[in-house]
Amino acid sequence: MYIIGDIGNTEVKLCQVSKNNNVKKKIILKTQLIDNKYLKKKLSIFFKKNKVKNNIYFSSVVPKVFNLIKFYLYKNFKIICIEIKMLNLNKLIKIDVNRKQVGSDRLCNAIGVNDYKNNYIIVDFGTATTFDVVIKNKYLGGIIAPGLSLSLNTLVSKASLIPPIRLKKVDKILGKNTISAVRSGFYWGYIGLIQNIIDKISKQTKKNYKVILTGGFSHLFAKSFKQKVVIDKDITIKGLQKITELL
Repeated sequence: MYIIGDIGNTEVKLCQVSKNNNVKKKIILKTQLIDNKYLKKKLSIFFKKNKVKNNIYFSSVVPKVFNLIKFYLYKNFKIICIEIKMLNLNKLIKIDVNRKQVGSDRLCNAIGVNDYKNNYIIVDFGTATTFDVVIKNKYLGGIIAPGLSLSLNTLVSKASLIPPIRLKKVDKILGKNTISAVRSGFYWGYIGLIQNIIDKISKQTKKNYKVILTGGFSHLFAKSFKQKVVIDKDITIKGLQKITELL
């Protein structure tokens, strides 16, 4: 049994993985709430029950939170936490970008899909909407666009006449009131953004791709593109599992 962790801007996931590489248990924490008191409340019983002898490997896009977890687990349980960007990942994938400026979650996503024979575009609906390109066994880089929730929350906070809105799929492009107009703008606007970026990646690289959607809003757009797409919300965890198996 080993544990892996993914620290995002919204959530922190800790996964207990069995010897046959199945995720047996998942703990989800709220990133914005994390301090020593919150960690003690959420993690103390879990780590007392499960004697962790191995290092814990993390992907993290929030260095402050990673350091809090790292120091808490070492101080209380003598567990060493390692951020995967510190590792040599060349055995798993060739990285053709500035590693200091790419999120470790995006590296994990690339490793999670990499099968050494197909080309992939990974669209991750997180705080940002990111696109990552894998050709055979090489991670080429990608694109970062504003995230859906972030954009919507900013609009609601800045526009007095727009109320809080839950996004959903819409069929008609023309809205008949404020809520339906905003839903249409976000739904069809992001379809246009995503499809255009996918098309430009294909055109400029002269390659065909399998498209993988992940993250919170992936289900909203699954059937909205001209090519077939696959939803995989555990792709970051799969990448961490591959990394941990190697070490």
